Amino acid sequence: MSEKVKEPYTFVKQKIQSLLYAPESTISRTLAHMRRGIGKHPGSTPWLWDVTLAGLPESMLSSNYYGDPTYGEWAVHTAMTLFALHQQSHDPKSAPMSKDGEEFGKAIRKLVAQEDALPRIKRRFDAMITSDNMSEVSHHLRGLIQLLKSKHIPLDYPSLAQDLYWFQVQKTRDNVRLKWGQDFYYIEKKETKENGE
Repeated sequence: MSEKVKEPYTFVKQKIQSLLYAPESTISRTLAHMRRGIGKHPGSTPWLWDVTLAGLPESMLSSNYYGDPTYGEWAVHTAMTLFALHQQSHDPKSAPMSKDGEEFGKAIRKLVAQEDALPRIKRRFDAMITSDNMSEVSHHLRGLIQLLKSKHIPLDYPSLAQDLYWFQVQKTRDNVRLKWGQDFYYIEKKETKENGE
């Protein structure tokens, strides 16, 4: 994978790591500011720009005067604000809610503790992955992140940012959906195998 292709992943990973190593008062204040940006347009959140724009690679910055956010700006803004929601009520030092390898589909599948919960979770999952724009994606993601938060299930936020970037590209959107679906059902196959079926 080229460096440019990995830019959303790398940027969000660095931002989360630097935040989690900050003094406790800075972490709490920054997370609270970030939560205020959930569901908002990236251009309407100046209190977040030091987190979402400072150090963002030039290739991911808007270059027109109309201020339309780039795919990178949307991906970073959405991932970082939802991370702040997910981290709320969890100690950032001992229980960080961003964890490598906890891909989106796999994390959502962990919400299915009993088989009767599958239709409810799958319905919410499907509503999110069939969204057509980032405002809609953010809306549905927020509900899913709140469920993950309530069950103490972490998520790989750098990976989510990367996925959200490619989700906005028409040619790769279905590839991202397929990846999420494969991850969601991979857990089921693994559990079935462990049960000897």
